[in-house]
Formats: sequence, structure tokens, C-alpha cells
Amino acid sequence: INIGSVMTFQGGVDIPAYAAAKHAIAGMTRSLAGSWAGRGININCICPGYFDTDLPAVLKEDPVRAPQILSRIPMGRWGQPEELAGLAVFLASDA
Repeated sequence: INIGSVMTFQGGVDIPAYAAAKHAIAGMTRSLAGSWAGRGININCICPGYFDTDLPAVLKEDPVRAPQILSRIPMGRWGQPEELAGLAVFLASDA
């Protein structure tokens, strides 16, 4: 299970290296999934949106960008890291 981000699908302002790395993770995931599927090995990538972690702390405190970001999130709030746990467990299971 790889971890991408919202930047896997869009570019980011002032973070080209981060966005490029997340695009690379998506490409690697697709390639590995195709290569290993015949062996019964699943390869997935979780690509969360904006989460309440240290990484976007500057964005969360930005009086202009924070409201813009929140306006595009259906729940109207930053995600919490523990909310990804169930998805990761499911993807790691035999379900």
C-alpha cells in the first residue's frame, strides 16, 4: 500500500518536487499492480486529500488559502489521519 496525496492528481503551488514525487508514486503503483497481479498480489495507493498533519500547517494558517481549500472539501474540514486506518486495513486484508 503506497501513500499518495491530493497532489497525485493536481499540481501544487510552490511544491513541484512534492507533486512530482506523488505523481511518481502513482505511476509506480500502476506499474507494480500490473506486474504482480498475476501472482495474486494487490498493489494500491491511498491518495488522501487535505489532512490535519504537520505538512500543511502553513496552509491551515493562511487566511486566504485555508478557506479556499476548505470550500472544496465536501465535509468542510481537514481530514484526520486516523480516518485512513480503516481503508489501510481493508486494502491489506484478504477481503
